[in-house]
Amino acid sequence: MEASPAAAVSDSGGRRLPRTLHPVAWWVWALALATAVSRTDNPLLLFLVLAVLGYVVTARRTEAPWARGFKYYLYLALTVVAIRVLFRAVFATGITPRDHFLFSLPHISTPGWYAGIRIGGPVSLEALLSSATDGLRLACMMCCIGAANTLANPKRALRVLPGALYELGVAVTVAISVAPQLVQSVQRVARAKKLRAARTRGMRALRGIVVPVLEEALERSLRLAAAMDSRGYGRAGTATRRSRRVTGALMLLGMCGLCAGAYGLLDATAPALLGLPAMAVGAVLCVAGLRLGGRRVTRTVYRPDPWSLPEWAVAGSGVLSAVLLFSNLGYDPAQLNPTYYPLTWPDLPLVPTAAILLAGTAGFLAPPPSPAQRAGTP
Repeated sequence: MEASPAAAVSDSGGRRLPRTLHPVAWWVWALALATAVSRTDNPLLLFLVLAVLGYVVTARRTEAPWARGFKYYLYLALTVVAIRVLFRAVFATGITPRDHFLFSLPHISTPGWYAGIRIGGPVSLEALLSSATDGLRLACMMCCIGAANTLANPKRALRVLPGALYELGVAVTVAISVAPQLVQSVQRVARAKKLRAARTRGMRALRGIVVPVLEEALERSLRLAAAMDSRGYGRAGTATRRSRRVTGALMLLGMCGLCAGAYGLLDATAPALLGLPAMAVGAVLCVAGLRLGGRRVTRTVYRPDPWSLPEWAVAGSGVLSAVLLFSNLGYDPAQLNPTYYPLTWPDLPLVPTAAILLAGTAGFLAPPPSPAQRAGTP
């Protein structure tokens, strides 16, 4: 009999039994770590975040198709850094007398209405390092999302959404599963080309990969649409017009409250009512709207995913990491955003380092994947 995902984490002998972690726990962990990354420009901390992501993904990923795409997120992250450095070298390349001059690009004169933008000219080491750090921060955020896509089953995440958001949940689940499916299709086509001893390379081989991948993506989308239609997705609800209007009003007011609360927390000069009170009221209104809208949708769940101690531990490690980086306790906030003018080696603050390493504990706090998933069963 197939092992249930709701199996206990440990047996009577205290050993950890394999099971799949709740997908929301991985998403909370990844989004919290991405929030922590947004707080710093320190390249040492950013490289530490990439190391933590690599360790957790390696330790707890399965052999499912969506779990094989993290390296492609790393390629995309490297591309983002390269584009950021290239744009900084071509545009706004002015240097100060104290900068370390590297090379000079041909200068292109711009018209008067394009004043303030300089194309070409001298390029300094400080400018390239600063742009690489900016690109590295964005790359780390993308890798955090990639880690969540790698570790969490996107189809299982659909089951835990509120009933009022089941239409949106279907769209989001399909959207976030596109990248893993494309990765799987590219790998399958590449293996088929190797088995056929194909010798074409470069742009000539691109056509032989793109066409089968797009054809398979179209077939997969048609099969998914047919399966969703047979299971009742897209059906009209039983809610009255009045209940739909009340639900929409509650959600709209709740989102406005959340936006006002976020603005009040980020702006120190904002009135006190725009902080936590507005956010609390907005959260209450959103929850009320979700509960009211969920009454028109009746869903049954087969083998519901458990939320137990490992889920709390994984999600808490990511949230605590973000809290420590935003608290400014025990370290100088300037260490999170080092300057390259003058050019100096950045410091490695102790508390932010410990906070990022704390997020890395998810690699052993989460239960190991089941042997069936390790064997490649989707």
